[in-house]
Amino acid sequence: MNFYLKIATFYALLSCLSFFQMEGALADQSDEIMTIGGEPVSKSELIYLISKGQKEDPSVGGLSREEFEENLELFVNYKLKVKEAESLNLHKTEEFLREYESFKENLMAPYLIKNSLEEGEVRKAYSRMQEVVRASHILFQFPPNASKEDSLIVLRMAVKVKQEVENGGNINELAVEYSDDPSAKLNRGDLGYFTALQMVPAFEDAVYNMRTGEISDPVLTDFGYHIIQVMDRRPNPGQVKVSHLLVRIDPENPDGEDNAKRLVGDIYQEIQKESTSWTEIVKNFSEDASTREKGGMLPWFSVGSMIPEFEMTAFSLSEEGEISPPVKTQYGYHILRLEDKRPLESFESQEQVIRSKILRASRRSLIQSQVMAIQKSRYSFEENESNYLSLKENLEGFSRASDYQNFKDSPNWSDSELFRISGKAYTTTDFLSFVSWKERIPNSNSETLFDSWYTAFTAECLNRTEEKDVTESNRDYQMTLNEYRDGILLFSLMNQEVWQKGIMDSLGQRSYYNANLEDYFWKDRVEAMMVKVLDIGKASLARDFLISKNLTPDLKKEFENSIQSQNQLAFQSEYGLMEIDNHPVLSSADLNQTYQEVEANGHLHLLVIGDVIEGGPKDFTEIRGLVIKDYQEYLDDSLIEKLREKYPIVIDEEAKEEAFIALNQ
Repeated sequence: MNFYLKIATFYALLSCLSFFQMEGALADQSDEIMTIGGEPVSKSELIYLISKGQKEDPSVGGLSREEFEENLELFVNYKLKVKEAESLNLHKTEEFLREYESFKENLMAPYLIKNSLEEGEVRKAYSRMQEVVRASHILFQFPPNASKEDSLIVLRMAVKVKQEVENGGNINELAVEYSDDPSAKLNRGDLGYFTALQMVPAFEDAVYNMRTGEISDPVLTDFGYHIIQVMDRRPNPGQVKVSHLLVRIDPENPDGEDNAKRLVGDIYQEIQKESTSWTEIVKNFSEDASTREKGGMLPWFSVGSMIPEFEMTAFSLSEEGEISPPVKTQYGYHILRLEDKRPLESFESQEQVIRSKILRASRRSLIQSQVMAIQKSRYSFEENESNYLSLKENLEGFSRASDYQNFKDSPNWSDSELFRISGKAYTTTDFLSFVSWKERIPNSNSETLFDSWYTAFTAECLNRTEEKDVTESNRDYQMTLNEYRDGILLFSLMNQEVWQKGIMDSLGQRSYYNANLEDYFWKDRVEAMMVKVLDIGKASLARDFLISKNLTPDLKKEFENSIQSQNQLAFQSEYGLMEIDNHPVLSSADLNQTYQEVEANGHLHLLVIGDVIEGGPKDFTEIRGLVIKDYQEYLDDSLIEKLREKYPIVIDEEAKEEAFIALNQ
């Protein structure tokens, strides 16, 4: 359970809050397990890191005393290196601070209200995607620059038409008469089948909370009021891939539709013949120029992506290669051919796509509103309504950020409290300082520039309060941040004192090699060609080839070309200088015989033996990589030894025992 090694290689990728913020939070006196160089180290940190290692390997149970002592030793070494990195001011370098700024937001995100709401929306959307819904609607739009009275008139009209539907009226016929949706003249208000994330949030929420046949109360969206009736719901069929042939209707010819209908009928009859090529028919007759040369092939699509008539026909096809009868759409007459189908993809594969859709404007604004509502409740938001209204009266007529700046520089205002968050006051001065020269775009038609700025300012103050709360109060977050912060410092120190030094210090490598030459010796070796027989029935093929051969550098290649290439599963061959001692085959061989056969590990091995080379030192150039690795380990050991002398370690035995017990509960 070597968490130290994991930290040394991985945690350099992440960052956290500054050392001074975290130190006081993590190492109070009651939690102290030791001091290193006179500074306290937290017992909770030790328990956290070892426990994390246990969670990553569920097969590991409680810690033995020996394992605990080993982990404690690694923890001490880890903290020694972090302390040394701090003494070298590595936590103040531009590189460290850049990483800190880069990753701080990512590390904070999982602990924020916004993240949990986004996660909930992603899960809800995928749950809804298990089903497709068919609905019809009637839209009642607001007139331009609508007043409250105008809005009320539109609402009353929506309620009146709803009552007509409830009294037996047909929503599709009423859509042609009343709907302000331009497409209603063609589709009679029938939206076809759709699923989650294909309609605006309010519309989707209404539909997915209704039963089949149910008629909604007026539903307000940015388009106006909708009366909705759910016509059908069914399991999501996933995606479909079709090719198609299109015959257009000439709108200028009075007989255009009859001509198109007759032509597509003749084509459909021709397609039924076994000798007919779909690709050739499409190429010769389809009037869809974008797909004609590709056999009419269209991209994969899901429910809600195409016009309803086309889509319903495509999803009604069940067998690959099945061809539909002609179907009419606003573009003309189509004949469809099913190419492939696939089910709804897994949550894991869809998660990022769903998340990106949820974070688009309308849904993002909805989540932001929910976040603010929760934050206001949690952090005791109190608005001074009279001061807010006074400020709004002064600023609401402004249409540019520069107007706000001019107002700030004028003597026509006085500082006053706008609201409090967790008892802290935020004033007019704070708000005007927040407004920059960059213009803001209101989130909706009803929002003024002042509303946009004031909402943004309030959100900023609430977000900072929440982040401060998480930083100061969330123990798990504190531990995680401190872990990553120390991991970066550890990596920086190791890179500087061990890894890069081990690679770049060629004189040090040579010196280490010469001082430890006894570790880099070859035992007696022999030059040999070895063939392992995997198919004993073909052993004679290899034997006949090798038995009269002398060992040469080209022998293996000759064997592979003439024998092994024709019998790849029958043999494995190798050639080179091999150490004799402890070799499963060579240790049993008679090295005085040029050719011989040895049984080992259940297989016959055919050997061609060359010269025996006595043991001796390995050449530095041959094993430089191994020397560098060993030299780095030497540098690491030397660094730890130096740090243990530099920073006295005092361990509280009672706290140590408490940590051991806690890790085994």
